[in-house]
Amino acid sequence: MKTIGLIGGTSWHSTIEYYRLINDLVGKEIGSQGNPELIIYSVNIELMREQNKEKIYSKYLEVSQKLEHAGAKAIVICANTPHMVYNYVQPKINIPILHIADATGKKAKKKGLNKLGLLGNRPTMTGDFIPNILQVNYDIQTFIPEIKHINVAHNHVSKELTQGHFTSEAKQFFIQQIELLVQKGADGIILGCTELPLLVTQEEVNIPLLATTELHAQMAVDFILS
Repeated sequence: MKTIGLIGGTSWHSTIEYYRLINDLVGKEIGSQGNPELIIYSVNIELMREQNKEKIYSKYLEVSQKLEHAGAKAIVICANTPHMVYNYVQPKINIPILHIADATGKKAKKKGLNKLGLLGNRPTMTGDFIPNILQVNYDIQTFIPEIKHINVAHNHVSKELTQGHFTSEAKQFFIQQIELLVQKGADGIILGCTELPLLVTQEEVNIPLLATTELHAQMAVDFILS
């Protein structure tokens, strides 16, 4: 099995979920007699909260180079938002960063989906690091909520969901956003936050949901076992 490096910490809850999913999925393929070799580098979440792009880019490059030097054959960033560093870091290292948008795009195409609504925190919804790859690599159009709703979504994610608080108010808000994105033309919804699939389940809506964490973990497993 190939060794991969995991960059986590934003949040550490998400990092645990990646570690669990990757080991579970590998176990389903090879049995319980073994498990993959993973190198985890946990970044202080304060780095992202500072919103200093140059500092963020520099740190993720440093960490990626350390993981490569330690023997990782690929890198998985264990959250959606830090993928903002991809275009800066990838050309400067010699191993691939397995991009969360590629994992999402491949699944969407298999399902025949071409217009996706994107939900998550503010940086994920307003950034171009997911929509650009979906458009260029998979010819998939992306929709996001209205600005006033983006701010509310961000507060629910950053102040509640990532802290383990799941309220009926948040559930109803995101279900409403899914309905509004469908009205814009979405034929699928990206749950671009590790905790969102725990809040809103497929059984509660009538449109395909794409949980990025699960798809990204499967992409990592495919690489490990390739």
